[in-house]
Formats: sequence, structure tokens, C-alpha cells
Amino acid sequence: MPGLWFEEFEEGHVFEHEWRRTITEADNKWFSLLTMNPQPLHIDNTAARATEFGRPLVNSLFTLGCMVGMSVNDTTLNTTVANLGMEAVKFPHPLYEGDTIHIRTTVLGKRESASRPGQGIVTLRHECFNQDGALCGTCDRAALMRKRPEGDADDRP
Repeated sequence: MPGLWFEEFEEGHVFEHEWRRTITEADNKWFSLLTMNPQPLHIDNTAARATEFGRPLVNSLFTLGCMVGMSVNDTTLNTTVANLGMEAVKFPHPLYEGDTIHIRTTVLGKRESASRPGQGIVTLRHECFNQDGALCGTCDRAALMRKRPEGDADDRP
């Protein structure tokens, strides 16, 4: 499904994104190393076993990326101009290698852009849940969105 135009977002609308993703050991270790994060809790199984968690934790920035990325098809695919920022990012429950996640997005609000005609700002809350339904991540994201072109019934770029 392509993303929505600014006008199509409704405050309070909830998207239960269809995709599920199992996070593998390779995902976690590669992401951590590609982003120059040598934290043993993510890349060293022996060191991680000695922690209170007893095993590697999924890199929180990978979780954040999945929260946004797994929402794109339903919300912003081909209709976003840019991400303006993310705030209230939290990770209330750990994610482990082998966990399967799913994402829920709620439209918190929207407003016209004061400086960009034809565009508006939509605020989205993304939530990440593991296979047991535990809330593992949240973030509020401001997205600069295109408005539907005048005279166009549905002409996405």
C-alpha cells in the first residue's frame, strides 16, 4: 500500500502494521559493527552472558530503525518530504536476538506547514512489540508530508 497524503491522515488513527520481523544474531551484530558500536552487550556473546540479561541485547538504534521502517508502507511511502525529528524515544523492555517484532503507529496530530505551501507536518507515535506483546520501544516522529496535488485524484510520485 502506498503512503498517505497529508490530508488522508486523521488524528487518533491507529495502524497495526502487517509486517513481522524476527531479529537475527547477524542483524544485531552487523548493525552494531556497521554503526561503529563495539558495545560487548551487542556483539560479544560471552560478555553478554555475564550481564543481568544473560544474552546479547538488540542494539536500540536497530529497534528504532525498525519502528520507523516497518511503518513506511502504510504511512509515508512516496508521500514524505523528510523526517523532521524524533522525540520521546524509549526502550522499556529489552529485545533479544531471535525475538519477532511488530509495529503499531498512532497519528498524534497534524498541522499545515507555515513555511511550505503544499506540505504539512504529521506527528506519529511508533510502538514496537515483541512476540509476547511486551512493549519494547516507542518514539514520536514528526514527518513533513506532501499534500495531494491539486486536481489529482491519486497521483503519487
